[in-house]
Amino acid sequence: MGRVTATERRAVLLATAGLALAAGCATRNAVAPPVHASSRVPAPPALPALPAQLTHGPRDRPRVALTFHGGGDPATARALLSEAEKRGARVTVLAVGTWLDAHPDLARRIRDGGHELGNHTLRHLDINAMSEAEARAEIAGCAERLKRFTGSVGTWFRPSRTPTASPLVTRLAQEAGYPHVLSYDVDSLDFTSPGAAAVARKVLAEIREGSVVSLHFGYDDTVAALPVVLEELDRRGLAAVTTTELFS
Repeated sequence: MGRVTATERRAVLLATAGLALAAGCATRNAVAPPVHASSRVPAPPALPALPAQLTHGPRDRPRVALTFHGGGDPATARALLSEAEKRGARVTVLAVGTWLDAHPDLARRIRDGGHELGNHTLRHLDINAMSEAEARAEIAGCAERLKRFTGSVGTWFRPSRTPTASPLVTRLAQEAGYPHVLSYDVDSLDFTSPGAAAVARKVLAEIREGSVVSLHFGYDDTVAALPVVLEELDRRGLAAVTTTELFS
């Protein structure tokens, strides 16, 4: 059998997804790299006209936000970032604090690629089930690492092990400097390892103008599905932008 090309693999994934081709982590004390100008993260945006918890952006503009839970094998993170950049897409990474400890160079890699970096708690535990003190420490712990590596607490906060934050966690996030909690309206379910075609099929069946998509670093299915998703978004005229750009 001849060697299968990348284009042929994408065609198979698109066909399997029912689309037409034509049309957590070890903790260690990390030495923070210097914060270069390109790596500095802006302050979290305050959007007074919008609720404290956001699930999607405006439905009247051809933009979507692909958001990634930052954890797992850094090789998949680099592969996903590179694939996005090849296609002119910018993504939002909600990083786990202990993952940043283990891989501090990725904070700069994300920012240097034109992507956005935010807070996904310190250890990726069930934050809604925690006491007030425990939940505060989870939010503040990741915020401290982001500030050390990037110069600010990051642009968005997303709670761990839940799509939406409890009223307590929402208040604690605001006290930590995050005006809004970032949820999503499209869940790729890539963390269940259903296969790349299933990931692409679910995302592309549900995504529309203004959607915020939940994806993950650390899964090979996501790496294989992303080119298919980005190709189809381009065909539909939907731009993959950072979450801040989505709401701007």
